[in-house]
Amino acid sequence: MSARYSFSLSSLSDYFFGMRGLINYQLSCCVNTLLQTLSATWELGDLLDKWEAADVREKSGNVPLQLKRVLAVMTSDHSRPAPHHEFLYSLDLNHIRLGTQHDADEVFLSILNLLQHQMDDRHLALEIQNLYKISVETCVQCLDCSSIQTLNTYLLSLPLHVKEGHDSLEGCMTSFFKHQELSGINCCFCAQCEKKTPTQKSIKLLSLPCILSVHLKRFRNSNGYTRKLDCRITFPETIDLSDTVKEAFSSDFNQNDCKYTLHAVVVHSGYAMYGHYTAYVRHRQNKHWYYADDSHVKLASWEEVQRTYGGNHRGTAYMLMYRRGSKEEVQQPQLSG
Repeated sequence: MSARYSFSLSSLSDYFFGMRGLINYQLSCCVNTLLQTLSATWELGDLLDKWEAADVREKSGNVPLQLKRVLAVMTSDHSRPAPHHEFLYSLDLNHIRLGTQHDADEVFLSILNLLQHQMDDRHLALEIQNLYKISVETCVQCLDCSSIQTLNTYLLSLPLHVKEGHDSLEGCMTSFFKHQELSGINCCFCAQCEKKTPTQKSIKLLSLPCILSVHLKRFRNSNGYTRKLDCRITFPETIDLSDTVKEAFSSDFNQNDCKYTLHAVVVHSGYAMYGHYTAYVRHRQNKHWYYADDSHVKLASWEEVQRTYGGNHRGTAYMLMYRRGSKEEVQQPQLSG
């Protein structure tokens, strides 16, 4: 006999209404998936709820206003797909076109950028940016004269190069923060030598955000052709960066908590030029994993999330969203025969 979930009456609402789907409207699976991850990032919704947007001009094209509205609807206790046409049209008015295949990481960064430029409350806009802000120190040392140029900047998503064959999130991070020697056409200009010279480049962490967004760069360009790497990349449900990438921290880094827990995974299926996005997200209240494929939503397990590691031509993890903090106790539903 197949196993089935056994729920108490108090948990029936969480099972059926833990998450709302979104209809695929003019190839909107990419945006639908990102909305599910943003909805699971309740810190963002809480900040948008504080925003008094009554006097915002051009409301139809104001992305933060439409995002505020759609996130509120998505968290309501309702089983039908959430209406999100106005949010899609607001993106379309800002050059994220309907009826077009998009890259999830590019759209994610575009949405964050539009939040910064279209919110009239600068304090709240910066608070939203700080949710994702990874402050880094980039050092470039000339290998001819040994002079060092240092630049402090930030990222809103950690772009990790993927090796062909088996890899891991920890391995990708180690490679990202490893010293790189740049020569030939990759040489950098040295102000002291007044010419391009071979250099050594390193990136160090200055601070880590509440929400760590990771982009697994599975698309590779070669000879004018883009292909997708379906290779296997493992990732943990919890990760402590102070153990994983010990050499990545700047001497000015002073945060104590570097532990993160996974709460959303953006999944890509198909090929580089033609594909489909879905998402796994972890619910805020009941702590269950859910799988969202546009309007279709179902309860899922951590084992199903792990199947997105890749290596089998199924859907592969493309973006990972981690929340700072140790893993909470997860109460799973009891199984009965």
